[in-house]
Amino acid sequence: MKGKRIKYLGTALCCMLAALSVWGCGASSGNEKVEIEIVQYKPEAAAYFAAVEEEFNATHDDIQLKISSPNDAMTILRTRFIREDYPDIIGIGGDINYSYFVDAQILADVSEYEGLKEINQGYLDIAESLELVPTQGTYIVPYVANAAGVLYNRDLFAEHGWKIPETWEEMTALCEEIKAEGILPFYFGFKDIWTCLAPWNAMAVELSPSDTAKQVNAGKTTFTKEYRELSEKYLQLLPYGPNDPFAYNYNDACTAFARGEAAMYPIGSYATPQILSVNPDLNIDSFVMPASDNKEDRTLNSGIDLGFCVTADCKNKEAAYEVLDFLLADENLQKYIDAQNAVPCKAGEFQLSSMLDGMLEFIQSGNMTDYQDHYYPSEMAVDAQLQTFLIEQDVDAFLSKFDTDWQRYNRDIIRLVQEYEKEHGNVKE
Repeated sequence: MKGKRIKYLGTALCCMLAALSVWGCGASSGNEKVEIEIVQYKPEAAAYFAAVEEEFNATHDDIQLKISSPNDAMTILRTRFIREDYPDIIGIGGDINYSYFVDAQILADVSEYEGLKEINQGYLDIAESLELVPTQGTYIVPYVANAAGVLYNRDLFAEHGWKIPETWEEMTALCEEIKAEGILPFYFGFKDIWTCLAPWNAMAVELSPSDTAKQVNAGKTTFTKEYRELSEKYLQLLPYGPNDPFAYNYNDACTAFARGEAAMYPIGSYATPQILSVNPDLNIDSFVMPASDNKEDRTLNSGIDLGFCVTADCKNKEAAYEVLDFLLADENLQKYIDAQNAVPCKAGEFQLSSMLDGMLEFIQSGNMTDYQDHYYPSEMAVDAQLQTFLIEQDVDAFLSKFDTDWQRYNRDIIRLVQEYEKEHGNVKE
């Protein structure tokens, strides 16, 4: 089976190549130190990881840590995997790339790592759900997450007495109330196509099964069925935004919201540093996007923004675990939270940004559901499809194309899933 999975990985990962200098994996240098290399995919956190590297090396005599935070880490990793030149640890998000890496057996099972006992079970469940087919073991240590829903201007809400909505009916009623007072309810920046995914993901967690992609791969349902209500409700948001949401990009939308030009902005917590760079005094809070007619269906759209995976080729897992222990130390994790406005995947007493106050009950209770787009292959360009859909507003055409393209870009995965289910007696002949 391993040979077949490597073949699938080649199909998924051979799309881009990049030059890279070679660094040995878990080797010993002349001074007998164990060398541990991390390649992590978030260049915006490069300063944090540079500080971690310096502090770790200053306090450890037996391990030499090197952390790279390149601008195009996934391209570099794909290249290195093809060359069988593996770093010891990779830092990646919980998305389709992680799914490919697990399936290709590139990652080590870290079930015995003691630090996993301190990770919020909700994020461990999310990691397991990302496996293309059920795989025994644990292959990622979730580090931090982000949360997506609705950012809102706390002062505006207090001034006008607006209530936080808990159902779709309350959401649309609030928008009408805000609009009646001459204020724009939402700002959108749909000129940047990736922003089209933010409201989509935030509503999808309440309106479609969390395992929709897996059910489609198994031939048990279609996106036409599962995404119709989601698509229709997404279109209902447009009249509550700017007249031409496709004329504004992400920076435009952040700037407009920062300047008080809209009461709300449906985006993730990752947008707050950009917003506050324009208006540091803006009083921001957030709430879960209420897309269902039943408030009991509410769940936080949250996924693994950064997790650490030990590669199967790592020569010294104990040294790698010591590095993970250092990264997961409360004081180091808090520094990352502060720098990146992140949500910790580790349980504990951490100080979170005040803009997450409205989501705390969901974070603390573990009531969270992963982003649907973490299951979408990049080749399918769902963000671009969403932008086209929002412009043309043809639900049937959008859903038909979604189903057709899914079959096209997931042929190998669908075959793999269906073979697995037949083998395990879950699919009738």
